[in-house]
Amino acid sequence: MTTLTDRKNAAISRGVGMTTQIYADRAENSEIWDKEGNRYIDFASGIAVVNTGHRHPKVIEAVKAQIDRFTHTCHQVVPYESYVHLAERLNALTPGDFAKKTIFVTTGAEAVENAVKIARASTGRQAVIAFSGGFHGRTFMGMALTGKVVPYKVGFGAMPGDVFHAPFPIELHGITTEQSLAALKKLFAADVDPGRVAAIILEPVQGEGGFYPAPVAFMKALREICDQHGILLIADEVQTGFARTGKMFAMDHHDVAPDITTMAKSLAGGFPLAAVTGRAEVMDAPAPGGLGGTYGGNPLGIAAAHAVLDVIAEEKLCERAEQLGGRLKQRLAAIREQVPEIADIRGPGFMNAVEFNDVKTNLPSADFANKVRLIALEKGLILLTCGVHGNVIRFLAPITIQDEVFAEALDILEASILAARG
Repeated sequence: MTTLTDRKNAAISRGVGMTTQIYADRAENSEIWDKEGNRYIDFASGIAVVNTGHRHPKVIEAVKAQIDRFTHTCHQVVPYESYVHLAERLNALTPGDFAKKTIFVTTGAEAVENAVKIARASTGRQAVIAFSGGFHGRTFMGMALTGKVVPYKVGFGAMPGDVFHAPFPIELHGITTEQSLAALKKLFAADVDPGRVAAIILEPVQGEGGFYPAPVAFMKALREICDQHGILLIADEVQTGFARTGKMFAMDHHDVAPDITTMAKSLAGGFPLAAVTGRAEVMDAPAPGGLGGTYGGNPLGIAAAHAVLDVIAEEKLCERAEQLGGRLKQRLAAIREQVPEIADIRGPGFMNAVEFNDVKTNLPSADFANKVRLIALEKGLILLTCGVHGNVIRFLAPITIQDEVFAEALDILEASILAARG
């Protein structure tokens, strides 16, 4: 008998990796049912896409209303007011007390690509600095910026030039803020003149890299370095944005603002939409026609995004993210003495993670993390691992998750971690 997995293996490139063998049939808020009728609690949210839950009624209603009007004109050919209005809303919501402008594209990688294009056009410079462990997409510039080789760069040949990496400060792994800043200064002395650097890009909380928040002192120092040398600071908020960290954007946790912000994932609640917002004069640097894309700012995604922003405000999802994250971290902390493999519990708001080490060697244990993930999956809870060493489990449940479902998920999580020890 031919299974869906057999058909997938025969039809789809193996380069498209799959975390589970679950084939979704339907989903509602924080729950997914597969083709066999099995129910799962979703602690992945399509990798932080459905912060407002699967099929939030207001999002679905907005998209259905848009479908009845038009689905595509290409904003560069026949524009529409909803695109303009969403740009106005993001200009007001993103960090920074200065005039801003926005463009819409389709994916997070596309947003990053355009942010680099805009930075180069604005500064007249070429070089870009990113950080170890950062993830910025699978396009060639995205891969070049990403600070993780396997699986993102393997076999794809030479990366675009003029991209440099500095170590990201992670005290758990022996890299302090001071050491990271010293490495950046060494980079300026040995590898690239800061007068050639167009931008420094980072995730305020590293996503794929392991959910490590950038220290406040580090972010402040980066802002000072950028101001000193005329470098633009790009905050990649693709995974951190839209209430996930307890603020609308993760940069809202810092006293400094980026010059450019990239967004995608949860912006449109499951519909493909990404954005780049930045200082007005910076965003206006490219000539007309230099930015855009056929599907950029698709009307359905725009309609969904308006509804997402309304839901975040009306349902107070920033506050709820803090509450849910607090409960999750408290539950993990309660079993820490029983589970010496737990090396760290962290993350702002509801962007949380637990990191596991081997108890004998104190080295990162991807095996333990994956064992927890597989046991949880058998019990009906979908989890994702991450981190350069693969030893981190990240938690990305919808912020709208029902209290009773969240309590059930915490029970499964605790049982899975304890079972992994056995």
